[in-house]
Amino acid sequence: MRPTPYILAVDIGSSAVKAGLYDAEARALLHTQASIQHQQRTAADGSHDEDAKTIQDATEAAIDRALQLAGEEADHIAAVGFDAMASTILGVDNRHNPITPVFTYADTRSAQDVDNLQYNIDVDDAYQRTGVMQHTSYVPGRVLWFRRTEPQTAERIARWTDITTFLFTRWFGSTNIPASYSVSAWSGLLNRHSLDWDTKLLDAIDLQASNLPPLAPYNQPQTGLCPVYTLRWPQLAEVPFFLAVGDGAAVNIGSGCTDRRNVALTVGTTGAMRLVVDHPGDNPPPTVPKGLWGYILRGDRTLLGGAFSEGGNVVEWAVNNLNLPPLEELNENLTDATPDGHGLTVLPFIAGERAVGWSTNASGVFNGVRVSTTGLDILQALMESVAYRFSLVADLLQGEMTEDRVFIAGGGAMTNSPWWLQTISDVLQGEVHVPAEEQATSRGAAILALNAIGEWKSLADLMPEIAKVYYPREEFRNTYRAAIDRQSDLYSTVIDR
Repeated sequence: MRPTPYILAVDIGSSAVKAGLYDAEARALLHTQASIQHQQRTAADGSHDEDAKTIQDATEAAIDRALQLAGEEADHIAAVGFDAMASTILGVDNRHNPITPVFTYADTRSAQDVDNLQYNIDVDDAYQRTGVMQHTSYVPGRVLWFRRTEPQTAERIARWTDITTFLFTRWFGSTNIPASYSVSAWSGLLNRHSLDWDTKLLDAIDLQASNLPPLAPYNQPQTGLCPVYTLRWPQLAEVPFFLAVGDGAAVNIGSGCTDRRNVALTVGTTGAMRLVVDHPGDNPPPTVPKGLWGYILRGDRTLLGGAFSEGGNVVEWAVNNLNLPPLEELNENLTDATPDGHGLTVLPFIAGERAVGWSTNASGVFNGVRVSTTGLDILQALMESVAYRFSLVADLLQGEMTEDRVFIAGGGAMTNSPWWLQTISDVLQGEVHVPAEEQATSRGAAILALNAIGEWKSLADLMPEIAKVYYPREEFRNTYRAAIDRQSDLYSTVIDR
């Protein structure tokens, strides 16, 4: 028998909900892992949303399946840990029934409202209070947009809440479930110094704190499922459910990136680079370099970094629209290609831009296309262009990293492509380590729960095994630096004007 107690880890992602058991050493019980797909709606007007009921059904089905697969092992579950796709929001009525879809970070319909909001606030001051640049990814502009476009429905909204707080409300039969600081930091409305909703921004968007969930650290558990769910999940009836953290935070913890040396570098559908900065006691959170964000994980720990709306989605776009074979079949062709040898300069903002420019109206741009340009050229240029965005974030994080920093890779879109991993190592001129554990996000949720129940003394009791290391090739340093400069020039010409 694996070392107990077990943790049920639930990862609510943008395309699937995963659930499964982890042992006391944060190792997955592979035979218990379940995954339930769900589909978000997208449209040319910038829509990116999903019905709350769809996500609820997928989450509950994943838990059902994991418990079924676990059998008697489910009797040893000591806690449930959660992470969720960050920056979700939905409006609910007085009975906490959803009256809007769940809007995600990728919904860009609030661009006009974000621009108007920035005219009416001290942008730099708000940036350092909340740790984020106001943008379509965040709640303030979205609330203003919804009021402007759906005024009658907006009047019925009693509270705006994230998806996990909504789910906990259902499961525990309470309308006073708190949201974690971690999840709330991704809203763009959390004051990271006072650990409360930011009063200046609330005033700017005419919202009351009572229109948002109460706040608490992620290790404040909820226990005592309501009768319906006690019958459905008897093994979990009195087990503590710890508040969800943002998926980015969970990835860092699960991949061993809990300090300034190990920097998480993730490419799933989207991309991100993050490191954890401690500020114990009365020390204030770190200053956020302009272009990045700082999300509170808990009161004495901040996740500092930058995220992109592009990542594996650019590969999917190219493969689907250029009729290319799957990426796994193209790695050899890409390896044989000359670095930056295609003559293209790309802004890969097919889903809009976040770090580092935070434009509210950016879109993808290809410069240099010729008759000789092939589909493989375009794919290579897109993937290299994502690596360049990582380089910009790494430059801004330089002062927070240790000199011996390494980049810990995660996300199937990147780790399934040896060429992309090597290219990112060359662009960053740093070692890229690939952990053997593929599910870093779920592992992170499990570790946070193990730490919360006292089973782990820290968040790094057992570091993940490293399966592969990519070393930077000095001969490509200047090639890629020149390409980064070209991309920056194109950005200045097309978007930053």
